[in-house]
Amino acid sequence: MKTKIIPNIFISVAVFFALTGPLTADKPQPQPIIITFDAPDAGTVIGTLVAGINPAGVITGGYFDANEVEHTYVRFPDGTFTTFEAPGAGTGPFQGTGPNGINPAGAITGTVGDSNNVFHGFVRTQDGVITTFDPPGSTVTVPLNINPSGVIAGFYGDSSTVFHGFVRAKDGTITTFDPPGSVDTFVQFGSPINPAGVIVGQYADASNVFHGFVRAPDGTISTFDAPGAGTAPGTGTGVSGINPAGTIEGFFAESNFSIPNHGFVLDAKGTFTRFDVPGAGALGTNPLSITAHGVITGWYTDASTVFHGFVRAKDGTITTFDAPGAGTAPFQGTQAVATNPAGVTTGTSTDSNNVNHGFLRTP
Repeated sequence: MKTKIIPNIFISVAVFFALTGPLTADKPQPQPIIITFDAPDAGTVIGTLVAGINPAGVITGGYFDANEVEHTYVRFPDGTFTTFEAPGAGTGPFQGTGPNGINPAGAITGTVGDSNNVFHGFVRTQDGVITTFDPPGSTVTVPLNINPSGVIAGFYGDSSTVFHGFVRAKDGTITTFDPPGSVDTFVQFGSPINPAGVIVGQYADASNVFHGFVRAPDGTISTFDAPGAGTAPGTGTGVSGINPAGTIEGFFAESNFSIPNHGFVLDAKGTFTRFDVPGAGALGTNPLSITAHGVITGWYTDASTVFHGFVRAKDGTITTFDAPGAGTAPFQGTQAVATNPAGVTTGTSTDSNNVNHGFLRTP
């Protein structure tokens, strides 16, 4: 298979900071608490990764064992773990079961790599029943998230290494799609499908410029570009989340790559708001998910390409943070992936030995 390099105008990290009362001399402002964790049997080469958290505080993610085989874990609010494998999961390096999303009921979706290094989709119900699936003609299936109704959004690659979007209904029916003018269609890791079944993502045109899209439940697709998005190859607009109100968040890259990514918010009325985390440099500001309350979580890199987490409140206030033990060398640090309605944020931190650990940040 011919390898296709997908330009990096995406990725992830985050946190929601809730105040419990006014700051006074008698009542100091409470500080968030951040703990780190590792899945049972996680190895010390790659370690533990986090994919998402649901309203109940249940976290799912993947971990790599000593042989670099991936497995899925579920971490409950009391700190206990359950692990599982999807049927057909391979046992070689970088094969196995990797989750990407969890819904309020605890259903999980993700990708399973078999012994031939072919990747398929899977969904695991809250009672532990696992089903694997592929869109017609898929050679690599990447489900990204699952909404409260059990509808899954993702993308897949065909035999020509061309990527397309798909939506899988709860009954298993799969519909594929591409925005007009798309050469490659991607649904982004984060919160790309809302409870109504509206899906967001980005596509590359024939010039390898990225544009955002919104797919309605009836299949209607509209496209857009963030103001200031570049028109050079590898630049443009990326989209990673939509909330129940229809507010979209994402990122865009300018043509000059001065700071590759800026964050943006697009509300249901069509108003764009651009934002950058103070101190963002190198890879810039990368929103990953948005809550029903309009809180955005993501990551940014500083001038030394070290990752840090951020949370942007609905009023635009941005708070940054780092997990304990996070490394300070290039491509180390803190990447948050999601926040639940209670303001609990989770993600992955990379230490000074380049080993990954999960973290949990409570307000």
